Amino acid sequence: MKHLALALILSCLAAGLAGAQSDMTPRPAAVPAAGRGAGATTLPLIPPLVTPPHLPPSAPPGVSPSAPAPGEVDDQDALPPPSSAAQDLYAAARGDLLQIRMLLKNGHTQSTVGSGFLVGSGNLVVTNYHVVSQMALDPDVYTAEYVDTDGNRGPVELMAVDVLHDLAVMRIDRNGSGFFKVPERPVRLNQGQRLYSLGNPLDLGFAISEGAYNGVVKRSFYDQLMFGGPINSGMSGGPSVTGNGVVAGINVSKRRDGESVSFLVPVRHAQELLRKVATQERPPRDFNPVIAAQLLAHQREMVDRLLEEPLAIKSMGPYLVPVRESGQLRCWGRSNIKAATAYTSDAMSCAMEAAVYVSATQQTGHVSMTHQYIRSDSLHPLPFATLASRLFRTDQPRGAGNARLAKPHCTERFVHTRTLPLRAVTCVRAYRKFEGLYNFTLLTASTDAAESSLQSRLDISGVSYDNGMRVTQAFLGAFGRNPRR
Repeated sequence: MKHLALALILSCLAAGLAGAQSDMTPRPAAVPAAGRGAGATTLPLIPPLVTPPHLPPSAPPGVSPSAPAPGEVDDQDALPPPSSAAQDLYAAARGDLLQIRMLLKNGHTQSTVGSGFLVGSGNLVVTNYHVVSQMALDPDVYTAEYVDTDGNRGPVELMAVDVLHDLAVMRIDRNGSGFFKVPERPVRLNQGQRLYSLGNPLDLGFAISEGAYNGVVKRSFYDQLMFGGPINSGMSGGPSVTGNGVVAGINVSKRRDGESVSFLVPVRHAQELLRKVATQERPPRDFNPVIAAQLLAHQREMVDRLLEEPLAIKSMGPYLVPVRESGQLRCWGRSNIKAATAYTSDAMSCAMEAAVYVSATQQTGHVSMTHQYIRSDSLHPLPFATLASRLFRTDQPRGAGNARLAKPHCTERFVHTRTLPLRAVTCVRAYRKFEGLYNFTLLTASTDAAESSLQSRLDISGVSYDNGMRVTQAFLGAFGRNPRR
């Protein structure tokens, strides 16, 4: 019976092999046509076995959501009344605070709203990249304007972006009063120190929010400051200052699952971008190559850091699986052992808790890996084989339907590590606007037993083809069977 069940598993697995190459994943073209590439297989869209770890519930977009419809309740936190110190600070700063509005060129309809501030007495404005990402990525479709606290408005010129730290610098047709000081040297902050964040929350009007500096976020690829105060949508890109008006950071995001847990970009990154703008004669004609170069630099550092030492190995039943738990990746486990199901499942997930925001529909520079070990004491081998084959259904990589990604190219093969036979499916998607960047997904399933199955998934986004292959091969080669079981 076991041999029959194994034969059924292999038969189901082999059904997906038609046309697949035996040992190499084809390198997709930048925008591949469907079915291009000898032997390449586009696999059907089927829900994945193990839901990949999701990005943390932060709220990066600086856009203001639509106003609640009649009868609906806006559940976002309202800002508390400001103290007298905050009122004095706001009164002094208000002249240099700006609302940044993205507009459709066709009809000048408002698309998104964020915040920004004039630096010193010049005409340069600092905001978040994600506030102006539409203008940077699709300048033929979007334009922008500023609105100050007196309702005056004017055009903005995008000068530079720093996608990795979520910053942008713009130039406008008026100068600042000199209130917001971006110091030449990094600001030294003490934990618990009072900070004041300013911006235009929910597109309701300019406001000030009080909170405390709570240190540097440790589980982030690029450092961010934790702000213990409310930052609502629409405040992104606004300044967070000390009581003396020195800019300590730039509002960028908050945790949706926390209370007043918000984040700031350290001001030193704004300093670096402003120094770069000072050497520019004119803004880039096309920001896509600029963004691509920044993402390529990011992925080189990310992969080097990920593979700087061999992946750690953990046991799942009779199997050995690769994981990485570090300052950037955290691992979680769960089991359905008490659930009323015909089989038992233990799962382990490791994922980065941050990603690089590119657009409202695309985040990148992220790594996650999941393992699921399933077995059953009640199912006979044939039904279990059917269950295992049904659970192991490859899906198109996340982002299917995303216009910024090419269609996935998938290949399927049987491999044998030193101690474990596996079915492996590798899917690669090219970025349409950022040449040389790809998303990789690797799915594996053990094929050595009729009563149990180890099924795993690796996702790595925004990497070069060579680095994608480096990571998938390191992951694949680390599987094994525990000699003690």
